[in-house]
Amino acid sequence: MTDPRRGFPSMDSLLKRPEVAPWLGRYGRQTVKESLRRALDRARAAAGAERQGVEDVLCGARHDLAARSRLSLRQTLNGTGVVLHTNLGRAPLAEEARSAQAAASGYGNVELALATGQRGSRYDHCADTVCELTGAGSAIVANNNAAAVALVVNELSRDREVLVSRGELVEIGGSFRIPDVVARSGGRLREVGTTNRTRVADYEAAIGDATGLILRVHPSNYRVEGFAARPSLEALVSLAQSRGIPLAHDLGSGLLDADLLPGFPLGPTARGSLAAGVDLATWSGDKLLGGPQAGIIAGDAELIARLRRNPLLRAFRVDKTTLAALEATLMLYRDPDLAARRIPTLRMLREPAGTVEARALAAVPEPPAGSPARVEVTRMEAMAGGGAFPGFAIASAGWAVTGVDADRLAAECRAGTPPLIGRIERSAFIVDVRTLPEAEVTRAAGVVERALARLAEDADG
Repeated sequence: MTDPRRGFPSMDSLLKRPEVAPWLGRYGRQTVKESLRRALDRARAAAGAERQGVEDVLCGARHDLAARSRLSLRQTLNGTGVVLHTNLGRAPLAEEARSAQAAASGYGNVELALATGQRGSRYDHCADTVCELTGAGSAIVANNNAAAVALVVNELSRDREVLVSRGELVEIGGSFRIPDVVARSGGRLREVGTTNRTRVADYEAAIGDATGLILRVHPSNYRVEGFAARPSLEALVSLAQSRGIPLAHDLGSGLLDADLLPGFPLGPTARGSLAAGVDLATWSGDKLLGGPQAGIIAGDAELIARLRRNPLLRAFRVDKTTLAALEATLMLYRDPDLAARRIPTLRMLREPAGTVEARALAAVPEPPAGSPARVEVTRMEAMAGGGAFPGFAIASAGWAVTGVDADRLAAECRAGTPPLIGRIERSAFIVDVRTLPEAEVTRAAGVVERALARLAEDADG
């Protein structure tokens, strides 16, 4: 008897096929061979039941190559209405920042002083601009804000006590907590006051020979209301200076200037914190600042010089493309009006709800004929996200899709090209257009339409 698996083309003959030649140039010979081998194995396994020819093998290899070459980190359309969505990478970069990042992807003077030809420091690239914008004496950039806080604690309070109000022992993303960051940084946490009320006297009573640092943490991702109080920053500065203890202020999201977001709840700003007299302020680059992920430390020049010499800085080192994108973002802040127009985070947060609604009306997805789906443009509420302005709703608008299984529609949109992420409210699939710039709205509508068509096909089948 003849084995039905015989007669399949050899690997050499497949590699010589004209259809395969472009694959070799794009994916490389070894990758193409592996996909062809997988397709041949599937064809041989199916032989005798569902015989496959050469074209079937090539088709299988083509799909295998596409699947294996698809990047896991992909551009995603944000229809959630959460501007600083942690799962979606927080702040989208301004065009100037993306251009600077691309330019820095090759060789660059990361640690070379062009004026002298001698070795320089990567931490010089953003420092002057940070100081110009905030009034700080010096500045340094780490790879994220948790690293910035850890570096400050390690340098100023290693094996010593760090005073933190109980009402500021926050948990940040990924279940990481301020007490854990302090402990792993070498400091000994000393809790001050109570969860809802802390006074200057509580800090003063806790200060002793073992005190190395007072750490003020902005509770940016929650609110304490009702019978609550904590001392002003100015009062803490006065206490710290009178006792000769450094005061660091972790701003979290880190808005540079409250005037950039009129109508939003007032919170601490980098400029205001340093003007009040804190020794060091730390904040994130990829939240309200609207830049890449980074941790900015600004303040006293002598303390910054100590941080630069700390061995941990090597572990927290920021890379060249991040520095380039951050510097380009910071430069936009020299003109607040320009920053408001060019930085996507600020633009999305400031955009009037009527403008968002007009953009939603201009590209409403159309369900396929006979589909029970209905798409309506409706007002809704967005939010800042990223631990900024907790509980503060932003008037917005977008699409509400009803009449179909919202969970299935959400899954189909996530599987789209590009993926579209929305949210589900009261059995409706919601796409908030505030977080979809004009260039992406039509694409998002297309993703919804194709997803609805697939649901309709499944229903007919």
